Parts: sequence; structure tokens; C-alpha cells
Amino acid sequence: MEYFDLFKEYGHEQVVFNTDPEVGLKAIIAIHNTVLGPALGGCRMRKFVSEKDAILDVLRLSRAMTYKNAAADLPYGGGKAVIIGDPSVDKTPELMESFGRFVQTLKGRFVTGPDMGTNLDDFKNSKKYTPHVITWEEKMASSDDISLNTAYGVYVGIKACLKQIYGDDSLNGRIIAVQGLGKVGYNLCKYLSDKGAKLLVSGHHREKIDRVVSEFNVREVGVDEIYSVHCDVFSPNAVGGVLNDNTIPQLKCKIIAGGANNVLSDEKVHDLELYNRGILYAPDYVINAGGVIVAAQTLVGYEYEKAKKKTENIYNTLLKIFSISKDEDIPCYKASNVMVERKLAKARKKRKIYY
Repeated sequence: MEYFDLFKEYGHEQVVFNTDPEVGLKAIIAIHNTVLGPALGGCRMRKFVSEKDAILDVLRLSRAMTYKNAAADLPYGGGKAVIIGDPSVDKTPELMESFGRFVQTLKGRFVTGPDMGTNLDDFKNSKKYTPHVITWEEKMASSDDISLNTAYGVYVGIKACLKQIYGDDSLNGRIIAVQGLGKVGYNLCKYLSDKGAKLLVSGHHREKIDRVVSEFNVREVGVDEIYSVHCDVFSPNAVGGVLNDNTIPQLKCKIIAGGANNVLSDEKVHDLELYNRGILYAPDYVINAGGVIVAAQTLVGYEYEKAKKKTENIYNTLLKIFSISKDEDIPCYKASNVMVERKLAKARKKRKIYY
């Protein structure tokens, strides 16, 4: 691979490779953009088919964090870290301590915390050597706060979408198809049900399905059927890539708005296809930003209500994106990118990088 060409293509400022053979650490930290502030993004640990896959993953994820943090109006740039290895076998306190030492060498240009394959306890070990990691326990925030606030952001985002399509953001009587009933999906169902929405739900775990069916006004549908039900909003809250060449033609909704990451299998192709079909799409990195808003709040003195209040601005941000989409006749995901890129270009006139 021609690495500098690849970094230029993705727009990265800095990519750091870290190794510590004594503890088996192989980690990559990618800092995408810091014109708004230090790079903020999680650290995931997983096995990769190849080192190339690990590099591409951290580049893609760190760039996404730049856009997510900027769209959420946070004073942070975008970054991400990956540790190569099986977390069930290779992860040790010593490995996470070593990772913390490498994070410290960046002197605050990168702030990280739990992601796939890592947890709060892991970063207690990292924090022995750097203050630039998020552990939450000191400020009484938790992973439950993250999922709750992510769901709240999706809830207010759905209201913004309803306002755009129907001129009224009331949920009473609206039919919402919710895919995925984990922590985010469950809390979202609660918010929607409390406001009178009629819910169609789908998931892969029987106990989670039974829980929402018993607690809220919902009807279960099959995992394949969820795409083709007649509804006002389809809300994906599980895995990514669910909107693709096979599923998009099945849709019978006016709005796509959910908490899952990377919902579009191909951002450029499927963003345009939804636009041409007249389906309003709430860009995933905008509507699901409630979690990173909680993480950022932790860094300045955590109060959940402050994070929740900031999350409410997702409503206005989406309306701005929809306005750009309409005025410039471009799909919503592209409009969101345009909004962020204009913000970054303006900030770059004042500061090139954070140091």
C-alpha cells in the first residue's frame, strides 16, 4: 500500500503505529482532523484478517468521528484507535497500561475511551499513565447513560424528520418501525411509546422482544418483514449496512432515522437512491451523536442533564441539513457532509492543527 497516498485520500493529519512486544501490543492511533480541538474517539480491539484491514478500519472510523463531533457542535476533532488482537484472549491489564503510555506520548492531541472489545475497566489501567482516556466512573456517568442519551438523540431526530415531512413533529399515531432492541432500541421505544407512537419492532433476541412487547404499545414483525411494513419512519438501531440494493426497494416509509452506525451500505449510491425515491434520510452520525455528547461532557465535568440538553440540538441540526439538501438539490448525507466541511474550512482559517 502507498500509505501517504491513502492518508491523503482520507484527509488524515497523523497516523501512529505503536508496538510493545513484551505485552503483545499492536495498536494504531489515527488522528483525522484537529482544527476544532483535540481528536476524540474510542479504542476498539478485535482480530483483523490483515494489517491492511486494521489500517482501513481506523482511517474510516477516525474520519467519521471528525464529522460526528463537528455536526454535534463539540470542541473536538476526530480520531480513533484500534488494538489488533482477540480481546477475549490477548487483552491484559499490562497491554492496556502500555496502550495508555502511547496515548500519553501524543500529549493530549488524542482522547479515547471504550469501544468494541474494550470496556471501562480496561481504561482504568490505561489511566495509570495518561489522563487522556475516558473511564466515566469518576464522574458517575456510565454506559447506560450513553445508550439512554443516544436513544434520546434519535427520538428528537425523528421529531425533526416528522416536522420536515409533515409540518408537525407530533408522534401521536405515527407508525414507527424499530429494528434492533438493545439498550438504544429499548430506550427509543420507551420515548416513542410515551408520546403515542404506534410501534412495529423486530429483533434477534427473544427476551428483548418480549420485554418491549409487554412494556410498550408494540407489535412484533419478522426480521425480514421489517423493511417492507407500511410506516412513517423506519428506525434502524442494530447493525450497519442494512440499507442496500436488496432492502431499499422494499421500503414503504417516508423517513429513515435510527441509531445504528453506517446504515447505508454504500454512502454515495444509497444516499442518492433514497433521495430519488423521496425518502428523507437522517444521517447516522448526526442523529446518533448523543453517546459522544455524553463522553465529551465527562471531560468537562459530567452532568447528564447538560448532555441531554445539548443533545436536543440534533433537532435543529437536522433541519439545517434538510434545508441544505433542498436548496442545493443534493441528498441528505451529502448535505450533512457539506455542512461539516464548511464548518471545518472556516475553523481552519484560525487554526491548522491542535497541539
